[in-house]
Amino acid sequence: MDDIGNRHDDTAVAARDILVKLLDLMGVDATVEISDEFPVESDSGFTSFNALNIEGDDLGILIGRRGQTLATLQYMVRLILSHGNQQQSPIIIDVEGYKRRRYESLRALAKRIAEEVKTRHRSFTLEPMPAFERRIVHLTLANNPDVTTESTGFGEARKVIVKPKNG
Repeated sequence: MDDIGNRHDDTAVAARDILVKLLDLMGVDATVEISDEFPVESDSGFTSFNALNIEGDDLGILIGRRGQTLATLQYMVRLILSHGNQQQSPIIIDVEGYKRRRYESLRALAKRIAEEVKTRHRSFTLEPMPAFERRIVHLTLANNPDVTTESTGFGEARKVIVKPKNG
């Protein structure tokens, strides 16, 4: 295995250790596994990130409203992991597959909305969502010949508008 592969493995192990400690401090009884890499579609195709999946009973508290608690937990782990190393760590944290299901759900929603916008020739505004989720919608529709997307609003009220390309 090359240095990059080893660094990713070391990064995932270190992130898992940090996450286990945080969950312990929070009093959450759960296990953390390094899962198969989490695919995220980017402009140049699919990019994979090291992923940690938290498993246990009644872990909805770790997800929070619209995934906000999970996003904060991921941010904290990345921040601790990159402390002193000046490099952002490509770690995705998931709780019992929530983020993976949400990712697939958003891709399907984006495609459905694009078809509706194409058929009706009218823009459609999605509900407010976090940056990671807006990015999924934008990337899913980036190469669609019939629609275009843009984000509008500020802060937690930021949302995606899907518009017909010709009109």
